[in-house]
Amino acid sequence: MTDPLSSLLRAAHLLSPAELGATVATYARELGIAETVLYLADYEQVTLVPLPGRGVPERHGVPIEGTLAGRAFRRGEVLSASTDGGVRLWVPLLNGVERLGVAELTLGEAPDEEYETRIRAFVSLVAELLVVHGAYSDVFARLRRRKALSLAAEMQWELLPPLTFGTDRVVITGGLEPAYDVGGDSFDYAVNGDIADLLVIDAVGHGLPAAVLASVAISAYRHARRNMLDLPDIATEIDAAIAGQFPGSRFATAVIARLDLATGQLRWINAGHPEPLILRGTALIAPPPCPPARPLGLQDGKPACCEVRLEPGDRLLLYTDGITEARSPAGEFFGEQRLADFISSALATGDPAPETVRRLMRRVLDHQADQLQDDASIVVLEWRTGDEQQLQL
Repeated sequence: MTDPLSSLLRAAHLLSPAELGATVATYARELGIAETVLYLADYEQVTLVPLPGRGVPERHGVPIEGTLAGRAFRRGEVLSASTDGGVRLWVPLLNGVERLGVAELTLGEAPDEEYETRIRAFVSLVAELLVVHGAYSDVFARLRRRKALSLAAEMQWELLPPLTFGTDRVVITGGLEPAYDVGGDSFDYAVNGDIADLLVIDAVGHGLPAAVLASVAISAYRHARRNMLDLPDIATEIDAAIAGQFPGSRFATAVIARLDLATGQLRWINAGHPEPLILRGTALIAPPPCPPARPLGLQDGKPACCEVRLEPGDRLLLYTDGITEARSPAGEFFGEQRLADFISSALATGDPAPETVRRLMRRVLDHQADQLQDDASIVVLEWRTGDEQQLQL
């Protein structure tokens, strides 16, 4: 008997991305799954949008809040519900620990442990194929849009790394709003062996000019980082790129950080940006005083590094002022303490890091009555918390 996973993998080599939904449903039937529908999360992570295809049951978008499908996405769990004559499973689509969406699978009966293991392996392969084929086509990017992206937002999303990355020692999760119209806020990260590098940046201005500046800054950051420069030299390279391409008073504030995953030693440069925060349990820990350098593009020398040692279980928060300076209609700032309290509360209730950040961005929007006054972005790094395994299926 042919293994459906092997068959799907062979078929995928010459597969058109537009045919992925139908092809997955065909090989899922060989696994005993009567119906298969794939859903991808939209850019705001508010709605799960079905992937159409020949022979795929017609479905509508499903809210991430208040639905079984949404709960499977939010919690990273396989959930089930009885149907007429069978059972419906909701299985998260995960690329590593990055949440892509969910798979809706209709079976004749509830699977035993061995069968469910095979189903999970099949869905894991499907998630990998979504990522691979998404690089060759606009099919999935178009599907995830509930409205048009601005040109600035298009540029920023193309620059972003995956929103979530995890290993057995670190989990990094980012978020940014407004998802469909973000301009100058962005972030980047890379994990190379025992070193995790992070950047959170806020380019001056709005819209396309800010996005162009942020693009130059992030490209310069990656270039310097991949040339294995130290943090002060990385900052100098970004500063020179901005100053060289944007004469006048154009600049970006940023935090450039580097964490030794073996020891917990954290070093960072603050270029006119909000200070990093450390969450230790439920306590908000301010790092040692460290005067900020001038913003990138306006520096007058090599900046100094700040340094602190994290403890196992610490969470590092890097963010732009669009988070903490978000104002309610009554003029109340969201603030650092509210930020820390929200993350502490979400983690205490069992939300994994990606869901915590997703809910945080919704809360920041709610605080402003959905009238975002500025771009907002955040990166949360969890170092050796012991929760890494909960992100796996």
